[in-house]
Amino acid sequence: MAYFKLPAGVRDILPAESEKLDAAEETLRNKFRAAGFSSVRTAGLEYYDTFAGIKSAVDARSMFKMTDKDGELIVLRPDMTLACARIAATKLRRGSAKLCYFSNIYDFSAGGNSDREVAQAGVEIFGEGGALSDAKAVAFAIDCLKAVGLKDFIVDIGHVGFYKGLLEGSGLSEGAAEEIRGYINAKDAVNTEIALRRHGASERAQAAILALPSLFGGVSVLDEAEKLTDNALALSSIEHLRRVYAHLKELKAETYVSFDLGTVKSLAYYSGMVFTGLAEGVGAPVLSGGRYDELCAQFGRDLSAVGFAVGLMRVLRALDREEGKAC
Repeated sequence: MAYFKLPAGVRDILPAESEKLDAAEETLRNKFRAAGFSSVRTAGLEYYDTFAGIKSAVDARSMFKMTDKDGELIVLRPDMTLACARIAATKLRRGSAKLCYFSNIYDFSAGGNSDREVAQAGVEIFGEGGALSDAKAVAFAIDCLKAVGLKDFIVDIGHVGFYKGLLEGSGLSEGAAEEIRGYINAKDAVNTEIALRRHGASERAQAAILALPSLFGGVSVLDEAEKLTDNALALSSIEHLRRVYAHLKELKAETYVSFDLGTVKSLAYYSGMVFTGLAEGVGAPVLSGGRYDELCAQFGRDLSAVGFAVGLMRVLRALDREEGKAC
């Protein structure tokens, strides 16, 4: 019997696994509905120019591009948050909205064992700001992971404002800051230091930025971070995280939380708190989210926003690992 190959990074989901995926989706669908979220189904194809004209976390090189019959360049859906922000800014009349989705996104740049077709479930909350809103988003993300059966996981919280604050007065250009951000996320201290020196960062900025990868753990990390700088933006970001943590304690969610100020997500996309769900034995986050108050304005309407996405197949891998450990 011939087995026909699929392109790298995609695969079929056979009945046994599909049944588990259906169960996880149904659990999350019920959670989203009970929490007051309304479902949307965004277009699978969009014009490339929609994304080329805004600042986002999606690199144009990671998009699947094609030309339609009129010669226009179009792309396969590269990101659900962008799509939901476009809808909230251009098609919803109310100043607030709670949207949820179950959809696939497509990443042309993924290589090796990475997925190029990623099944996600997510929520986006528009029109709410502040530390309490951030804490509620994190607490709800934790509830969702628990609801699908995960037990051994942690949610790391950071804030892009801390890194932005360290950059102020450092002498680094926007491009250099993005280059160094990539090295920091990869925990690549050598290239981080080389890039800082090459781009002429001040000595104090170099010392503070090189310390970022060590700033992870319990709430005491915030005290350590505070000692590295006197920048107002960086210090206000730390204070915001303290308020978020206080609200998480009120919501009984703090036991699943740690802090990681060395995880610096896209500066063009996120504007405040960011968070990542990690489960043992899975080589990528099972959940990722954060605040992106400046994104909707790029589609013509100023709306505060926070949300997260759950990687459904990664959750299944984490569940399989937990079940294997229990046997």
